Amino acid sequence: MLLIKIPTKEGWDEKKEQFVSVKGATLQLEHSLISLSRWESIWHKPFLSMANETTQEEFKSYIQCMSMTQDIDPALLDMLTNDEIKKIKNYIEDPMTATWFREDPKRHGKSGIGGPVMTSEYIYYLMIDCGIPKEMEKWHLNRLMTLIRVVKEKERSGSKKNSYKDTMNQYAAMKARSRIPK
Repeated sequence: MLLIKIPTKEGWDEKKEQFVSVKGATLQLEHSLISLSRWESIWHKPFLSMANETTQEEFKSYIQCMSMTQDIDPALLDMLTNDEIKKIKNYIEDPMTATWFREDPKRHGKSGIGGPVMTSEYIYYLMIDCGIPKEMEKWHLNRLMTLIRVVKEKERSGSKKNSYKDTMNQYAAMKARSRIPK
């Protein structure tokens, strides 16, 4: 979670053509699959593949979608400083994990998972496919994507562990093959 403390500020209201005072607040922001879903339901386009191409209005909308703080005055978002916006962008880009991968550009797209454009629905599909509980939709999105990638890498490498029953059956088969007939 990212906390941004915004003090009470004065600004210019272009519609009313007068100075206004906007009460400060502490924004609690979460870059999560839930935030992504909210934003995509408003704008009807994939945020992750267009993050560098969003307009100021779209990015401020994403900040609102990330907010855990109730009833944010939209004017407050208009008064965010460049430093505050930079902190938010850095938070969004933070991997939030110590896990890293060797990159193979032929095998993976930008996300490292491959497949279609990353929309919230596709990420939910990947969670279901990987057996990741829905509660993890609240994780920082980059951390969730890393977990999905770890599961997919393990599946590709065939390193899924056998169940106890499968292991015992394999041992029994090996033992039967090793017996010498009399």
